Amino acid sequence: MFVHWEVFYYIFILLAHMRSYCCWSVNNFLMTGPKAYLIYSSSVAAGAQSGIEECKYQFAWDRWNCPERALQLSTHSSLRSANRETAFVHAISSAGVMYTLTRNCSLGDFDNCGCDDSRNGQRGGHGWLWGGCSDNVGFGEAISKQFVDALETGQDARAAMNLHNNEAGRKAVKGTMQRTCKCHGVSGSCTTQTCWLQLPEFREVGNYLKEKYHRALKVDLLRGAGNSAASRGAIAETFSSISRKELVHLEDSPDYCLENRTLGLPGTEGRECLKKGKNLSKWEKRSCKRLCGECGLAVEERKAEMVSSCNCKFHWCCAVKCEQCRKTVTKYFCVKRGGQRGRNESASNRRKNLRMRKKH
Repeated sequence: MFVHWEVFYYIFILLAHMRSYCCWSVNNFLMTGPKAYLIYSSSVAAGAQSGIEECKYQFAWDRWNCPERALQLSTHSSLRSANRETAFVHAISSAGVMYTLTRNCSLGDFDNCGCDDSRNGQRGGHGWLWGGCSDNVGFGEAISKQFVDALETGQDARAAMNLHNNEAGRKAVKGTMQRTCKCHGVSGSCTTQTCWLQLPEFREVGNYLKEKYHRALKVDLLRGAGNSAASRGAIAETFSSISRKELVHLEDSPDYCLENRTLGLPGTEGRECLKKGKNLSKWEKRSCKRLCGECGLAVEERKAEMVSSCNCKFHWCCAVKCEQCRKTVTKYFCVKRGGQRGRNESASNRRKNLRMRKKH
């Protein structure tokens, strides 16, 4: 499986910071030193990768589409923007690490972790009791916090923002847990139920955080705050007053329509958009307007030929033989209006000349 190089950078930075920790304990399990964290490093890498993939999925048809440079989470990264997109990257990455650690715990990958049965036997509501094998989100939350939050060594407003959004990502995993129940009773009746909590599909976590992204809160702090004890106290007080479930940012987002090489933004020229197709959401159907029209660009239609295997048949014994089918598909791209206008005017002139010749 291909793993993005940013994940290796991410793990390297995490493990480097882990060396500064003395000891920690989860579920009566105590280990000290970096070897304790190496047990979970592959799960952290997989979780970070799932966060990257979900970010790219959620923003595939947005002006900002989770570009490579946005995925650097280190405080010391050259990319130090503090806008709502950075908030989402921190939240979805933190959620991905916690989600994967929790899932792998349930799969039995760690000797020191198992089901969360802490509430088993307790009444959860009318007609049902806690029981079964709940996914151990407490374990995933504790270990992921040790890994991800270790990246933030500063005490300024940006570090506080990143830590807040890391926590919002973990809250998203807990907030999207799904209750599953089993009925008990005579002849299939459901007199009582035993229920437990399970992780949802990670897509549900991504959808949840995308909604939080749209409602992210801007925190206004004095420029340069964070260098004194008084400033740090004001920063802590400000962030403590905001729900940990909400995403926060300090800066407005730049204009993603335009290329900005300093910020590493490619702009929307040349981007593909969607117009037609089955099962498209409203957001996808409006992508050409959002990426092209609202950015001062025109939409260019291009025909492309796709080759795929088809009419596959099984031949005894033992092979599957397929034909190669060709299909012409239509794709749409954002282009500068000048070039598109010229092509449109040429086509218009050709139609006029054709009509003139028919009259004569």
